[in-house]
Amino acid sequence: MKIQTLSVVVPSGCPNKCRFCVSRLHDDSLYTNQIEKNRRFKHLYRSDYLARLAFARDNGCNTIILTGTGEPLMNMDFMDSLATWNRELEHPFRWIELQTSGVSLDEEKLRWLRNEIRVSTISLSLSSIWSSRENAEYNGTPEKYVVQIESLCQKISDLDFNLRLSLNMTDFYNNSSPEEIFNRAKVLGAHQLTFRVLYKSEGNNTPEAALINKWIDEHRCADSVVQNVKDYVQKQGRKLEVLPFGAVRYSLQNISTVVDEDCMTETAKDVVKYLVLRPDCRLYTKWDDPGSLLF
Repeated sequence: MKIQTLSVVVPSGCPNKCRFCVSRLHDDSLYTNQIEKNRRFKHLYRSDYLARLAFARDNGCNTIILTGTGEPLMNMDFMDSLATWNRELEHPFRWIELQTSGVSLDEEKLRWLRNEIRVSTISLSLSSIWSSRENAEYNGTPEKYVVQIESLCQKISDLDFNLRLSLNMTDFYNNSSPEEIFNRAKVLGAHQLTFRVLYKSEGNNTPEAALINKWIDEHRCADSVVQNVKDYVQKQGRKLEVLPFGAVRYSLQNISTVVDEDCMTETAKDVVKYLVLRPDCRLYTKWDDPGSLLF
């Protein structure tokens, strides 16, 4: 089995209410939080959790991505525990990334992530690379949590993290050329750039799903703009390698670049883009399907 990454679901809420967030449509109650809440069998479920971490390593996975249906930074205690469990593995994960919207991420937390959790890459999700206010608007971020993009990117760079900007391709990019986007990314100090095409939730007929899908229809980046980005990257960039899930990585202006059009692995492939380790201490191959249980 070829596994690219292990997505570790950090059980937490989220202060954001992203307009395009299909994660809100997933029923997390289907996955009981055994690792934190089952105190009676704490040792048993801790052993189960370690077994799943070891399984991913045994199958060639070397990357943990701290992520979730909420904001991982809202549960720092869990990440502290995870770091301890990882060190107990015979072959610990060395490559640890954090996927975050940046809310509440200050210098103190960054130092803790670097020194204690051993995170090497911060993947910062942005709905607008141009404006902190625009980004907060589409992310539904409360005023006290508004992310100041320039200062946060500077702090991340100052502490020698790898900075990946994961751009949610909204209509804020419709009037932007690929050159302008890359120039802005360089100003922010990005080492890596991922363009994430927004997708709708299929097969969910709830009123909330209808609202999210309507918003995506109205505010997703134009197909022509996405195509311009792809053409620019392919023509101007240096092709590096084909990633296990099929996307191609390029180097352009010294920035590692990927256009991700299958961020939820909706397409069936013989390569597992990621495994999802949930708080029920089980591994899944899909975010939105309990039937994808693997181990």
